[in-house]
Amino acid sequence: FIPGVSVVGGFSICSSPRLLEEERMIELAVKYTNHPPALWIHNQCTLDSEVAVRVGGEFFFDPQPADAPRNLVLIAGGVGINPLLSILRHAADLHREWADKGGGYEMGTIKLFYSAQNTSELLFKKNILDLVNEFPEKIVCRLHVTKQTTQISAELKPYITEGRITEKEISDHVSKETLFYICGPPPMTDFFSKQLENSRVPPEHICFEKW
Repeated sequence: FIPGVSVVGGFSICSSPRLLEEERMIELAVKYTNHPPALWIHNQCTLDSEVAVRVGGEFFFDPQPADAPRNLVLIAGGVGINPLLSILRHAADLHREWADKGGGYEMGTIKLFYSAQNTSELLFKKNILDLVNEFPEKIVCRLHVTKQTTQISAELKPYITEGRITEKEISDHVSKETLFYICGPPPMTDFFSKQLENSRVPPEHICFEKW
């Protein structure tokens, strides 16, 4: 809620809950558009600007220490990576805690499928690959590009697949222990949530967010 702006802005938190707990910070990724709150953030917001914030929604991963281990499959399209990055960072924090202290919540594996038109539109790619390299036994990512016209860098090449995310890639990971999170354009979200339902994945194991 921005003073003087009648339209309420709705943005996804892309940071881990731990950043809020330890540093009293949340991170939002806000694309430059003509939407009044986004315009204000890009053109007028400064250090010490005050806004009111309300947090809500059903799109989150918040396991408790005694919960059974779960695998995660995260399916992102374009700016839909924002809330999924928060979940990925949280899962990494939970795994660090488990590895360091031998307690807390035991994470399963995390597989990220992330599609954009080209590599320049793959947001947070460095953050994502840093986590993949930190936890190679836990976190796997496959980055898809659908309209790449320039050469792909050597650093990114091992992770890049040209073309859309396929049904088979996702169906290969269906299991009783796996939760699916989907965030992207509505047609993509509808397609994969329907496919997972057809693969007998329980509705409570499929979580999606549309914009």
